[in-house]
Amino acid sequence: MKVAIVTGGSSGIGQGTAIQLAKRGVGVLLTYSSNRQGALDTVAAIEEEGGTAVALSLDVGRSDSFPAFRTAVARALRDTWQRDTFDHLVNNAGFAQMSMFEDTTEELFDALSRVLLKGPYFLTQTLLPLLADGGAIVNTSSNSARASGMEAGYSAYATMKGGLDVLTVYMAKEFSGRGIRVNGVAPGSTRTRLADNAFERFPEVIPALAAKTALGRVGEPEDIGMVIASLLSEESRWITGQNIEVSGGYGL
Repeated sequence: MKVAIVTGGSSGIGQGTAIQLAKRGVGVLLTYSSNRQGALDTVAAIEEEGGTAVALSLDVGRSDSFPAFRTAVARALRDTWQRDTFDHLVNNAGFAQMSMFEDTTEELFDALSRVLLKGPYFLTQTLLPLLADGGAIVNTSSNSARASGMEAGYSAYATMKGGLDVLTVYMAKEFSGRGIRVNGVAPGSTRTRLADNAFERFPEVIPALAAKTALGRVGEPEDIGMVIASLLSEESRWITGQNIEVSGGYGL
């Protein structure tokens, strides 16, 4: 059985990805920060369908916690899957906060950097010895880092996602000697808990976003999860170093 680590698996795209991977017979080790109940719900949903999942706590913004997390991962791999390695890594955990350029503080800029860019960089570095040769990584980016998805107020957030896009290509280049593929997905407007549950708090924005989307609706977590699961799978074995927009044609 293949095993995947999905960060931020307690809700949204991470949860959708974990469930889609489990449907394909992949064991899932998912992480959560503050939303432990959401992580347990994801595990329960996977187990109800006959899959195997484990939830571990992780704050992607605290790189000093990564060595202890790797120890916990190694223990979970042995105890649950009788393995010393895993096959797939999905760097998905994150947060979004809108702030116009002139209002953006150093504190917000640094927080976004720690979680969205520094976190994936050093977490991947920490876990790389446990990642099996021939494995695959997907980084969750955003179409806010592309011309098609630019909206005022996301300069700091999108800057980190743009950095992640560059990191994806460098990872693909440097890890290729071990047969490890690395790709990114850039979701458009997707119904998640990001930005402090903005979709639930401001449902009136949904029709406007749907109107900007060629396929006529906002994205759902499973829309993105299916693409991530596909990129990790054997069917995508000849794809690496790509950042794929998954937005239903936002801005077309």
